[in-house]
Amino acid sequence: MKILIYQHVWSNFMSNNKSKKQEWLLFFYSVPSKPVSSRMRIWRTLVKTGAVQFKGSVYILPYSDDHYEFFQWLVSTVTAMQGEAAFVRVTRIETMKDEEIIKLFNQQRAKDYLDFSKRLDEFENRIVGIGKVVGTVKNKKIKEELNKFIKEFKEVGKIDFFSSEERKEQEKRLENITLEISKTPHSKSINQAVEVIQRRVADYQGKIWVTRKKPFIDRIASAWLIKGFIDKNAVFDFIDGNNLESQGKNIVAYDIVGGEFTHIGDMSTFEVLLKAFSLKDKALSIMAEIVHQLDLNDEKYKNPAAEGLREIINGIRKTVKDDHEALEKGMSIIELLYASNK
Repeated sequence: MKILIYQHVWSNFMSNNKSKKQEWLLFFYSVPSKPVSSRMRIWRTLVKTGAVQFKGSVYILPYSDDHYEFFQWLVSTVTAMQGEAAFVRVTRIETMKDEEIIKLFNQQRAKDYLDFSKRLDEFENRIVGIGKVVGTVKNKKIKEELNKFIKEFKEVGKIDFFSSEERKEQEKRLENITLEISKTPHSKSINQAVEVIQRRVADYQGKIWVTRKKPFIDRIASAWLIKGFIDKNAVFDFIDGNNLESQGKNIVAYDIVGGEFTHIGDMSTFEVLLKAFSLKDKALSIMAEIVHQLDLNDEKYKNPAAEGLREIINGIRKTVKDDHEALEKGMSIIELLYASNK
C-alpha cells in the first residue's frame, strides 16, 4: 500500500486512536449593564461561533482546540470590558445526556436553515422558467446570487458541529439548483457555479503567506503546495482573523475568511490553489481528495489514507512548541504523502 511510506510515523499515535468521549466547554460571563453595546458584542460573538445558550448566561460549545482558544480570547475581552468570565472543560453534564445537548445545537442550526430555506425558495421560484438563458449560465446576476447562497450555506455549515438533517437537505437543494442552472447532469458538485480566478505563479514570488493559528490539514497542505509549486521562497506566518485588513502589500492571506485564497463553494483552500494556478498531476489530485475529506468531513471522498494522516497531524499539534514548528513538521509529512502517490 502507498501509505506504507509514512505508516511508521503515525503508528506511534495509534494507541490514541480510540473513540473519545464527547467533551464540552462551558463559558460563564457577566459584563456591566452599560454600555449595552458591550453586552451585545459578546452575545453576537458567541452566536457567530456557534455557541448555544445553555443556562442563563452560560454558553456551551463542543470541545476543540479552536473553541478552547476562542474562549481564552473571549475571557480577555470580557475582562477588558470590566466584566468577569471563566470557562471549564467537562466530559459530561450531570443533568443531561450528550444526545440531549447535541439536540440543542441541532435545534439552533435548524432555525438558521429555516430562514435560509425560505429565501432559497424565493430564489428558486424566480429562476424557474428562465430556460436556456440560465441553462447556459449567461445570466451573471443569477450566478452571483447563487454563489451568495453557497457561501452562506458554507458559513452555517462551519457551526453545524453535528451535521444536522437540515444541512443535508439544504445541501441537496443547492446541488439540484446548481445542476439546473449549469445544465451539467453529470456534475455532482456545487463548485460548478463557482468561478476560481486564474493566477500567474510569477505574480506570487517572495511573498509572506499568512493564515490562522493552530494549523491543521488544509493550512499545512496548502503551505506545502505553495512552497513546492508556487512560491519557493515563501515565508509563512500566523495571524488573528480580525487583523487581516492591517496586513501589508507583500502579504498573501490563505485559508482565512476574507483571504485571497480560501474555501470557495465546497472546495478546500488546497483545491482552490490547485485550480487557481492550474496545478495538475495524479498525486496532487489524490492529495486534494484527502485534504478535502479531512477538512470538510462531507463524505465526498473516502480515501483510506486520510485517517492515518489525521492521527499524524493531531500528534504533531499536541507535541510541538509553536505553530511554525507544527507547520514545518506537517509539511514534511505531506511531502511523504506526495511521494507515496507519485
